[in-house]
Amino acid sequence: MSQARDLSAGLARLDLTIPPESQEKLLAYLALLEKWNKVYNLTAIRDPRQMVSHHLLDSLAVLPHLWPGRWLDVGCGAGLPGMVLAIAKPDWTFVLLDSNSKKMGFVQQAAIQLGVKNVSVHCGRVEDYKPDELFDGITSRAFAELGDFVGLTAPLAKSGAKWAALKGHADQELSTLPPTFEIENRVPLQVPGVAATRSLVVVKRRGE
Repeated sequence: MSQARDLSAGLARLDLTIPPESQEKLLAYLALLEKWNKVYNLTAIRDPRQMVSHHLLDSLAVLPHLWPGRWLDVGCGAGLPGMVLAIAKPDWTFVLLDSNSKKMGFVQQAAIQLGVKNVSVHCGRVEDYKPDELFDGITSRAFAELGDFVGLTAPLAKSGAKWAALKGHADQELSTLPPTFEIENRVPLQVPGVAATRSLVVVKRRGE
């Protein structure tokens, strides 16, 4: 089980403690992703071991910098990072949103098959989304540049909520933030097995 070894070693390098049963569930999620990917082209990454680094570890690397509560993952695609974070944090709740019905079908099926109870799925455009309850945190890995991401999702955020954007080089995007928002934190991420520059940008409303 080279995937299991890669995951365990990667978690150790990230200094993350995730219970064995959750690690098994993460690997089961990857197995489903590999299976569905053959038909629906959910992700460009097809090498099983590369999926561990570029999907699981890349999503999990942000965990030490996130906060408990109700989360929205915008443009989640095949469930990244939302499904991965939900498996790692079963006491947090996650809504995964994307307009791609095939990808949302996969995420829904994965949540059912894996018994991930703290995930719900919404297929549609973020501009049209009217949740029953607003969010403590909003995240995205590949949805839009920083200004658009924050601007489009601002109506969905509670007072005091923050945004957590997974980025590569984010320097050019910082100037796109609306003036009512500010950067709270920029964290360079070293993801095991990922050579590309990765970072987390945490945004909040000014004065909150």
